[in-house]
Amino acid sequence: MGATLVLVRHGETAWNAEGRLQGQTDIPLNDLGREQARAAGLELGADSWDVLVSSSLGRAIETAELIGRKLDLALTEKFEDLKERHYGDAEGKVVRDLPRPRIDELLRSAEPEEVVASRGLAVLHELVQRHEGRRIVAVAHGTLIRLALDTITGGTRSTILRNGESVHVDVAKLREYFGTPVH
Repeated sequence: MGATLVLVRHGETAWNAEGRLQGQTDIPLNDLGREQARAAGLELGADSWDVLVSSSLGRAIETAELIGRKLDLALTEKFEDLKERHYGDAEGKVVRDLPRPRIDELLRSAEPEEVVASRGLAVLHELVQRHEGRRIVAVAHGTLIRLALDTITGGTRSTILRNGESVHVDVAKLREYFGTPVH
């Protein structure tokens, strides 16, 4: 039996609430974000899980730790390559309600989407290869999750997950993307 993988977007931060691009700026969870993380843990608690990992940014680590308390599972690894997209000069800028051309202009100095997807998918592939037959929860970031999933499914999600939302990864499509055998 192959691995099962679920991705969870970290809980809300003050910058999320303000509509600011965080990227790799390490903004902590706010109180609502902590509640969202605990709620995600309760939701995931309907199943049993074996492995809990996160991005190396504080908001993802705290979300994972709060989820882990609900699942009675320790956070075992923090991955640099699960960090959010680096938005360059746009980090910290409020983009809520900006017209798309203005957002695109701000994103000119951002990390390329293909690079974000590639580094995130490499970690996810490593996890399912290393934890064959196990159930994995990985806490990461909205844009990274969206880009990674779009890459393996050929989809174009127009929106990212809500803070604290989880999504199951089609592990067969992930393996196909890397050309590894599907178990």
